This record gives sequence, structure tokens and C-alpha cells, in this order.
Amino acid sequence: MKGALLYSKNCCCTKEENERGKEVELLSAQKVNPQGTEFKEYESKYSQLSGDLSSPFIKTDLLKALFKQTALLADRFSTRATEVDETGRLPFENFQELKDSKYISLTVPKMYGGKEISLYEFLLLQERLSQGDPTTALCIGWHLGVIYDLRVNRKWKGEKFEQLCCQVVQNHVLINRAATELATGSPTRGGKPQTTVVNKDGKWVLTGRKSFTSMALALDISLVTATIEETGEIGVFLVDHKLKGVSVEENWDMVGMRGTRSDDLVLNNVELPLEALVETETGNLEDLPRAWLLHVPACYLGIAIAARNYAVTFASEYKPNSLPGPIKDVPEVQRKIGEMELELLKARHVLYSIAQRWDDEPEKRPSMGAELAAAKHVGVNSANVVVDLAMRIVGAKSLQRSNPLQRYYRDVRAGLHNPPMDDAVISLLARQALDAFK
Repeated sequence: MKGALLYSKNCCCTKEENERGKEVELLSAQKVNPQGTEFKEYESKYSQLSGDLSSPFIKTDLLKALFKQTALLADRFSTRATEVDETGRLPFENFQELKDSKYISLTVPKMYGGKEISLYEFLLLQERLSQGDPTTALCIGWHLGVIYDLRVNRKWKGEKFEQLCCQVVQNHVLINRAATELATGSPTRGGKPQTTVVNKDGKWVLTGRKSFTSMALALDISLVTATIEETGEIGVFLVDHKLKGVSVEENWDMVGMRGTRSDDLVLNNVELPLEALVETETGNLEDLPRAWLLHVPACYLGIAIAARNYAVTFASEYKPNSLPGPIKDVPEVQRKIGEMELELLKARHVLYSIAQRWDDEPEKRPSMGAELAAAKHVGVNSANVVVDLAMRIVGAKSLQRSNPLQRYYRDVRAGLHNPPMDDAVISLLARQALDAFK
């Protein structure tokens, strides 16, 4: 069977390789550059503004080093972002750099050759990466988040998770969950998958279609939710994209986040070994809330920071002949800049304080669902406010096709449609408050 390596019972990592992986620095400046020449740090005004904004959140030498290398990647990705948006293509070269730099193994446990970064670190790096190209950041955030979630929740048998981690570290495979369907909408709403699987002749046979499958064309593996016909249960199946019957229908045609290429994943009588069933969705209230989804607001806050940096730079340099100096001296412009800073301060402190508490107080994680949802709500809505303010500062020029602000505006709107939705968050917070008085 093609792709059978994913289902092998033998791990692809050896103890010697694991130990060596711990000693190798994650992001090598030489490996980051695909041409093999030394890459000089891009000292732009925007990079400096980003560094100043994030320095209070960088608490360790390791995070400082990772942040610096992530900034290098982001600055390079920014040079391609306009073309990626205009053509609506998947930025394969960005993914290759993320593989070469070992960024894709950041959330892999140390024992399997990764860095085992915390949720807090994950979010801060993703926020910085998004300032270069949010479509790349969101895509790789799904990959890193899936691994982080499996690491924390420990839903898989150790051997199966170890195999996946070794594939990521050594073979640079990319993974995502494929759960959304046209008929069910967002999986967070509880709809039952119309994708089905049947046990036939000692194998699973999987048939269906998944929508909004980010970076589908670049994925090596998908975790596909499907209804098991014999029992009615919802299972999660490990699907190698090399298998017969797996294809991608390129139908992504959106005005925002175009480079994610969240096309349809088509599954036509895909035969899987029995061990491909890796999870069963039980709806157990004891399951940990999905903290890894905070990579979503981190990504959209990255867009907001990029817009803020552009607007601050523009206000500092633009000098119409009707004024004695740049527009930064105009009180109304200062007010709008202050409002941008306030929105970012609010949203980022909510996001990173909750992430820090998740990391530091694991015993409280089961009860943190409402806080995690609130962080997404605050982060994404604040990001939209910041981009709008940035465009008001810059004025009509922000609508020029050559201006990045119009792209930021289209991209940041997409965050409103990532789970959990605003109404679900508000209802959750209301129920939590009211339940306290029962």
C-alpha cells in the first residue's frame, strides 16, 4: 500500500538520532536560506517596530533566539506576500524554508527531536511570522497546533504519536485536521460528518469531501473526521495523501487569505488499515479545551501589527504641503495611533496572560475553555479595529491595489469566521456567569 510508512509499527527515530536532535540548534541561519548564501538580517523600519512591540513579551534567551530567526523568515516571506495574494497560489517556497529551518518541528517533544515549545512561545512566534505573510503563518499554525494538541492531550498511543513526530522531524511531513464540511458548517457547532467510513474485509474504506482544508496541496497527512457506519460514532482517521482515492479539488476562491489555498479534500473509496483509526470523538466533558486554536488570534494580531507598523511609519514620513511637518503631529492622527496601541495592548495582554496561565497551571486547564474562547474573540475583533484605524490614518491611499493595507483588510476579516464564532463565545461566557448562581 502506498504511504504505508505512516502506519508502520516501527518508529523512524532511533535513540541516537533523538539525542543528536536535542543538540542541534533549531533555526540555523545557513539552512534558512534556500540558496545557501548567508542571509543578512533585514533591518527595516517595520522589523524594528515589531521588535520593540514584542520585546516585553520575550522572557528567555531561547525565545529571544527563536523570535529573531522567525523574524528573518517573516521578512523574507513579506517580499512574496503581494504576489501570493494576487495569484492566489500556495507559497510552496515558504513551506520549504519552514522545513529547512526546522520551524515545522517546534512543537514536537524534545525526546523525538523537536523543541517542545510552550503555548506562549508558539503564539508569539506565530504572531511574528504572520507579519510577513499571514497565509503562510495560518497554514503552518494548523500543522504546529495539531502536534501541540496531540502532545498535550495524549489521545494517541505513544507509539503512533512517536511515528508521526519522527516523520515530521526527519521527513518534513505536513499535517492538518480535515473536519469541516459544506453540509455541517464549522465542526465546533456539533454537526455530524457526512464523510463516512465502513469496515470492509479487514480495512477501512473512507468516502467523502472536506472543505476549508488549509494548504491541502502541500499536505502529506490529514486527520479526517468521519462517521463510522457500523456504530454511528465519529472517528478520526490518519490519511496519507499518497493513497489511491485521495485528491484535492482546487476551488478556493476567496478575497482574503488567498494563499492558504483551503481547497476541498476529496476522498473516494480510500482504503486504510485498521490502525488508521487514531481517535474517537466522545464529547467527554473531561477532554481538555483546545488551547492550540489560539494560534488563530495570534495570526490575525500579526496582521494588525503589520498594519499598525505601516500606518505609524506613514504618519511619521508623510508631509503634505498644507502642514509644517508630518501628519504625526496632527492631534486626530495621534488619537487614532493611540487607539491602535490601546487595542493591541488589550488584546495581546489578554492572549499572552491566558497562554501563560495555561502553561503554568496545568491543573486548571480543564476549566479554561471560556477564557480561551474570550482570548480569540478579543484578539480577532481588536485586530479588525486596528486595521481599520490604520487605513483611516493613511487615507484613500490605503485602497490602492499596490498598498498592503488593502490586503491586510481583506485578510483580517477572515479571522471572524474561524472558530469559535463570536456569538458562541458570548453565549459561553453568559452561561458560565449564570451557572455560578445555580
